[in-house]
Amino acid sequence: MHRRIPFVAGAAAATLTTVLATVLAAAPGAFAAGPDPHGGSTQRVEYFTEPGGHPHHTTVQAAPRTPVQALRPWVKGDGTVTSVVDNGPVGAKLDVVFVGDGYTATEQEAFHAAVRAKWAKMSAVEPYASNRGLFNVWAVDAVSSDSGVSGDPVQGVVKNTALGSRFFCDGVERLLCVDTAKVESYAAKAPAADLVVVLSHSAKYGGAGYNDVVSKVGYDGIATASSDHDKSDQVAVHETGHSLGKLADEYQYDEYGTYTGDEPRDVNVSTFESGAMNDRRQKWYRWLGQTSPDGGTVGSFEGGGYYPKGLFRPTENSIMRSLGREFNLPGREAMVAGFYRHARVLSSDSGPDGKVSRWERVVVRPAAARVDLRWYVDGREVVQARGHTDVLPRQMGVPADGRPHTLTARATDTTDAVRDPELRKRLTTTLSWRIAG
Repeated sequence: MHRRIPFVAGAAAATLTTVLATVLAAAPGAFAAGPDPHGGSTQRVEYFTEPGGHPHHTTVQAAPRTPVQALRPWVKGDGTVTSVVDNGPVGAKLDVVFVGDGYTATEQEAFHAAVRAKWAKMSAVEPYASNRGLFNVWAVDAVSSDSGVSGDPVQGVVKNTALGSRFFCDGVERLLCVDTAKVESYAAKAPAADLVVVLSHSAKYGGAGYNDVVSKVGYDGIATASSDHDKSDQVAVHETGHSLGKLADEYQYDEYGTYTGDEPRDVNVSTFESGAMNDRRQKWYRWLGQTSPDGGTVGSFEGGGYYPKGLFRPTENSIMRSLGREFNLPGREAMVAGFYRHARVLSSDSGPDGKVSRWERVVVRPAAARVDLRWYVDGREVVQARGHTDVLPRQMGVPADGRPHTLTARATDTTDAVRDPELRKRLTTTLSWRIAG
């Protein structure tokens, strides 16, 4: 079973406060965003104070950095890794790692259940829903001394947990912070970590998105969410828009005034209105006029990248502007690009050394049903094998003549979520085997 790490966009507004925190790292490999008056390091965060509202910014003190190592090897079960979803070899998939906090040694099964439930919800969101086959999911046990997290239900509650999860971070009740260095230590235990989600053991609403964390382990960002609140994954939806999609925020602050800088690199904000964008063939011009899943038509809407004037966004109100929404069409394309930075269209466990015999079955895993899969022997297509995921070389016409032959599988993702021809080039994977005997 496979569930994805998207962020559940588009649900009814919760009565509880919605929080998103975005951490900006000062330098590669560092979690600190700058010095603080007490001589420590700080992290800049942004958070939502209501489900459909725009964020506020603040700076919190970061925990001292912890070396990437087994933190407490004497605690039984601490750091245990469990495969939750297996869609193929590590390296061919985007590996999502969930780390639990506030779960004692006897509560790890509850953590695993929370991972399955949260991933099921996340994987229902586009473009994750139609790309489930691109993801592996792992759970890493972090054994806490106390059950639950600090600040739940009220500010004075303090719990001793493995990752230091806490509500009321910087005095903001729904801001759920963690020790990001300790998170890295646990995430490093998984076979691979491209995206990391911390599930903090609580039914209280809250979360954070550390979307600019640069990890030596290799993952893009950290999202935190309360494990047992059904709206907490909204924070993760928005955060992966930053970390995987490299999307800018589409909201604004009145005090920012008018943008006068160069054209931003972010694909979802632009200085061009739709007419100029189309004429210059810039940014999301390929999507102009198309009906977008977040509502309305793709065009140019002023206000984005924090500026109320001078910058335009693709649609009125996507997930990058307000939680509880969908990704717009340019955003979906950017997310697919992010998926394929880590994953491939096709994977296989057959012939790990690149060799198979004429009598040995070759099995491949396409990432989605829409994938166009074709087979070739010595460069010539075997037409009758189109779409087959399990083939036998001798039945593909490989002769037993003692000469070297090559069997090739070529898979292309035909998704309509991508219009950029340069990105489309990345949506083809070719695997080859030398036929021996």
